[in-house]
Amino acid sequence: MKVAPVNLLGMSRSKMQVLFKELGEPSYRAQQVMKWIHHAGVDDFKLMSNLGKNLREHLSRVAEVRAPRIAGHQISTDGTRKWAIRVAGGGLIETVLIPDGRRATLCVSSQVGCSLDCSFCATGKQGFQQNLSAAEIIGQLWLALKACDAFQNGKGRKITNVVMMGMGEPLLNFDNVVDAMDLMLDDLAYGLSRRRVTLSTSGVVPALDRLAGRSQVSLAISLHAPNDSLRNELVPLNRKYPIEMLLASARNYIESQTDRNRVVSIEYTLLAGVNDQPRQALELAQLLQSYPCKINLIPFNPFSGSGYRRPSGNAVSRFWKILVDAGLRVTVRTTRGDDIDAACGQLVGQVRDRPRRSERHGLAGTVPVVALG
Repeated sequence: MKVAPVNLLGMSRSKMQVLFKELGEPSYRAQQVMKWIHHAGVDDFKLMSNLGKNLREHLSRVAEVRAPRIAGHQISTDGTRKWAIRVAGGGLIETVLIPDGRRATLCVSSQVGCSLDCSFCATGKQGFQQNLSAAEIIGQLWLALKACDAFQNGKGRKITNVVMMGMGEPLLNFDNVVDAMDLMLDDLAYGLSRRRVTLSTSGVVPALDRLAGRSQVSLAISLHAPNDSLRNELVPLNRKYPIEMLLASARNYIESQTDRNRVVSIEYTLLAGVNDQPRQALELAQLLQSYPCKINLIPFNPFSGSGYRRPSGNAVSRFWKILVDAGLRVTVRTTRGDDIDAACGQLVGQVRDRPRRSERHGLAGTVPVVALG
């Protein structure tokens, strides 16, 4: 029976060194191949010119560099780009690139769908379909860099930040997510600072405890409520791992880091009339008064059938001011890409021509959409 070739795209440095040892090659071959894949964007062994001809031929028989396939892409009026990506088994995920001056942040998915069913998230309404492999996770970064011409002598737009905030709960795909993040940080791959790679979790506490001894990336917690009663409704996982337990685990994670100046990012989606009232801001301020954190307020991004509304600008400002007056570090996240359903909480993994928001309200304008299959 023919053995399927091993995909090198998602392989960590240590695993690739083991592979080349098994092939009877010196360990530095792993470094050479990693640079070809992740620095130069090369997926054809024949083009890896500093490898011997026999080794290139052998690799062509036993290995491959295979990224998932782009099925479509959309470009927002604000410059945000969204790709629909086809993965093994035929599922679709979405990956979003958010440019901001010299910075560019890539929002990466870890699963097809999600099992957590947070009530304000479009992904959760799909249910869980499958975990992504490490190659499919890092492949989103690889594909985005190719699309931005960043591999072409480094002259294209570079991606400076990666957030594991796309489709899925990263800690429920622990091993593959950690392997992919290791590549993001590895100087032989993408060389990102650990402060510029962020994992966001809804609170899978046992996996977060495990992460403390395994990773040095930044941490974001999807909190969204100041008390367990409300969070039980918005984030059903809270019934298993309540707020006190989650915050203790997150504190333990940042205290395990070599960088003692780390804080936890607290993500709080504001839902009109649900969790955006002054009393809830005061309760949140009390909850986080002595906690090492910064708070990101996220005005809700609507999607069909959610049942929630976006709060008014006055409600957002009022909530923000209460927290700031309490001495907390607070930002309000600017909504990006909502005209192509690429904003926080809107990712669903579909390829279709959608009217932009202004068009849905009868105004002129269209969003460029390219569907490739």
